[in-house]
Amino acid sequence: MTSTFPDISISTDRLVLRPFEEADVPALTAMMADDQITAWLASPVPYGEDRARDFVTRGAPARRTSGDGIVFAVTELLTQRLVGLVELHGADWRVLSAHALYATASWARGEGYASESLAAVAHWLFQDQKFERLELRTAADNTAAQQVAQKLGCISEGVLRNAWIARTRTENFGSSQTGTQGGWAEIRTDLIVWSLLPEDLEGSFDQFAGTGGYAPHPGWPRGR
Repeated sequence: MTSTFPDISISTDRLVLRPFEEADVPALTAMMADDQITAWLASPVPYGEDRARDFVTRGAPARRTSGDGIVFAVTELLTQRLVGLVELHGADWRVLSAHALYATASWARGEGYASESLAAVAHWLFQDQKFERLELRTAADNTAAQQVAQKLGCISEGVLRNAWIARTRTENFGSSQTGTQGGWAEIRTDLIVWSLLPEDLEGSFDQFAGTGGYAPHPGWPRGR
């Protein structure tokens, strides 16, 4: 029998991390079409509503039911707006380890949502699921992602040389005056490997929960 993560939601002071719903498709489409996400993640280009709907209705649920991981839509607690996503993938149920990746909507950056949502997932993964290792990989030039890993308390373990393909805008990008989009070119880059273990968060479990931080949120409404 395949081990799987439970179908739950997680709440923090400001956020609710829950399963994706079909109503999220327009917001997810807009978020994933952002240049920063296109540059650093291996998401399809262009990222239209058909792709978003397939991810919401098929890809994300399959991630959990297959035992590979789990996908959370990250939403603001008060407004219910989609601010990002957090994915666990590559779950090893013998070693009790998983990889994490995330994305944040352009309008929501600078608010600490990425580190807050990742911290909530890490606490849940270690406390409730009894996992022993969480791994993140960031492109060498993606300093914002590196700052999130450091804020989370991750330890840098080394570099995977030439291990990722990022994207950069081509010279015919155009301008806002012409409205032309231009294209994307692929470039090889290194990956920095970061790890987080339960002991790296010692002393923060109570602090996080004591602020109303991490808590299972099974009662979040599935429809909006």
